[in-house]
Amino acid sequence: MRTLALAVGLAALGAPTIAAQSPEVVIEWGVRIPLRDGVRLNATIYRPRGVTTPQPVVFTLTPYIGDTYHRYAMQMAKDGYIFAAVDVRGRGNSEGEFEPFVNEGRDGHDVVEWFARQPWSTGKIAMWGGSYGGTDQWATLKELPPHLTSIVPVAPAYLGIDFPMVGNIHSTYLPQWLTFTSGNTAQAQIFGDMAQWAGYVNILRREGLAFRALDSVAGNPSAIFQKWMAHPTPDAYWDQVSPTAAQYARMTQPILTITGHYDGDQLGTLTHYRSYLQHASPEARRNIWLVIGPWDHGGTRSPTRDVNGITFGPASMVDIHQLNKDWYDWTLRGSGARPKFLEKRVAYYVAGANGDVWRYADSLEAIATERRRYYLDSGGRAHDAFGGGRLVTTAPTNSAPDQWTYNPLDPPLGEAVTHPSARSFVDQAIALDLRGSGVVYHTDPFDRETEIAGELSLKVWMALDVPDTDFEVLVWEILPNGQAIQVAQAQMRARYRESLREAKLVPAGVPLPYTFRDFNWFARRIAKGSRLRLLLRSPNGLDLQQNFNSGGDVTRETRRDARTARVTVYHDRERPSVLEVPIR
Repeated sequence: MRTLALAVGLAALGAPTIAAQSPEVVIEWGVRIPLRDGVRLNATIYRPRGVTTPQPVVFTLTPYIGDTYHRYAMQMAKDGYIFAAVDVRGRGNSEGEFEPFVNEGRDGHDVVEWFARQPWSTGKIAMWGGSYGGTDQWATLKELPPHLTSIVPVAPAYLGIDFPMVGNIHSTYLPQWLTFTSGNTAQAQIFGDMAQWAGYVNILRREGLAFRALDSVAGNPSAIFQKWMAHPTPDAYWDQVSPTAAQYARMTQPILTITGHYDGDQLGTLTHYRSYLQHASPEARRNIWLVIGPWDHGGTRSPTRDVNGITFGPASMVDIHQLNKDWYDWTLRGSGARPKFLEKRVAYYVAGANGDVWRYADSLEAIATERRRYYLDSGGRAHDAFGGGRLVTTAPTNSAPDQWTYNPLDPPLGEAVTHPSARSFVDQAIALDLRGSGVVYHTDPFDRETEIAGELSLKVWMALDVPDTDFEVLVWEILPNGQAIQVAQAQMRARYRESLREAKLVPAGVPLPYTFRDFNWFARRIAKGSRLRLLLRSPNGLDLQQNFNSGGDVTRETRRDARTARVTVYHDRERPSVLEVPIR
C-alpha cells in the first residue's frame, strides 16, 4: 500500500511511474571510519550488486557532503568499482572540527589504509575529486599511504599560491566559501545567492571598512577567515598542506591531473604538476599525465560548450567519466591499455574561430617553439581602448610614458561579481570604461592565423608615488568583427614584485621592473585579422580585496588610510616594457 501510494503521488506530480526492479547498486549508509586520533569519519559506500569478490576502491574526501557525489558514485559502482563518498572531519556526519585543508593529508592516509583492510577490498585504493577534492589528494599522497595506488586530482588548489589569495591579493569570495562550508550541513542556497554576496562587498566598500571585517558584514564571523587574514603570504601555515620536495621525490603512483584554460585553480594544478616533475625520480616522471581543456572550474568535471559567453566546438565535450573509468581500469585492475585519449603525457585543447582540436605533447615546455616579443609603445596616449597604445615587434627608442591615477575611494567599476572567474569573458566594459584607471595597448592585425599555446609573460617598467598598490592585467583576442574574447589574466601586489614571501615597499618615483608571470595557460588560434588587446589597470571591482595604497597591513586598512596612486608606465630604450607570447 505504501509503494502504491508513492507511485500514485508521483504520478499526480507528473513524475514517471516507478517500475519495481532490483537496483544495480547496494548503498551502505553511515559507515564509520576510525582515524588515528579517535575521530570517526562518515562514509557512504556504493557497491555493485551481486559481486562477491573483492574489488578496487575509489573514494573522494569532501567538505561538500557526500550526497553531492551520488550520481558519480552510482555510475562508478555500475562500472564495477566500490566507490565511497567520505565527509571530511567536522562536515556532514563526520566527527571532529573542520579546519579547511589542515587535517586532510593525515585523515586521507588513514581512510586509504582502512579501505585496504576491508574484506571486500583488493587493497588497491584510488582517489577522485575536484577542487578541494583535488587538493586533498595531493595532501594524502604526501603522507605516502602504502595502499594508495593512483590519484586523479582535478583542478586542485595549491594553498598560498592560488587559494585563498593570488599574488597575495585575497578574493572577496572567501566569506562566501566559508559560509558554504560552515557547520555540518550544506549551505548551497545561501552560497549561490550572488546578489546577496555582492551586496555585502558593496557595504564594505561604501563604508570603507577593513577587509578583515567582511565576514562580520556578511553575518557569519569566522575564526577561520581571521586566521587566514593573519597569514596573508605563503608561509608555514599554508606550506603544511602541500608536499615537500622530499615527499614529491618519494611518489611513484600513476597520476592523472586535469585543469582548464579558465579554471580558477589552474595555477594550483600546474604548480603541483611542475613541482612533481621537478622533484620526482625519472621513473616516476613517466607516471603523470596532464589534460588542459577549454573549461572553467566546474567544467573540469562536467564540460560544457559555453563558458562565460564563449562557445567552444564539439570536441570540448570530453566524456570525463569514461576517461576516469579507463584510467582506473588501467591503474587499478591492470586491464586494458592506457586510455586512448592520453596519447602523450600532455593533452591540450586548441580553441579558435575556425574549429577546435586536441593536440598532444611530451611536455608543456615542448609545445611553444617561439617566444614572440611585443613592446609597449604609445607616445603617452594609451589612456583607453581608443587611444594610441600599441604592441609592436620593434623596441621603441624614445616613447613618452603613459600615466594613470587610481583613487581607492572611487566607486567600483565593472560587473558586480565576487569571484574573478564569474566575469563574462566577452564583455568589453572593463576596457571601454576605464575612467582613467589604466592603460590599453593593441597589436596590429595578424596577417595570418597564429596559434598561441602557453603562458604569457609581461615585464613593465613603472614608477609609483605611493608605497604600494595592486595591478591587474587582462588580455583579449579582438576579432575582425570587433568581438572580444578574453584569453589570459594576471595580478600583482606591488610590494611583492620580487617575492611572494618578502614584502618590499615601493620607493616613491623610482622606475622599477614589474614582471607578471602567473598568467593562465591557454591555447588558441588567433584568427587572421584579429588583434591582441592588453589592459593594465588598478583593479576596482567587487571581486578582489581593496588595497588603500598606504603600505600598511592591507587586511586592516580602512578609508582613513587611502592614498591616491599615480602610476607612470615607461617604454623607451632604457626601460623597455614587453609582452612575451608563446607561439606554436
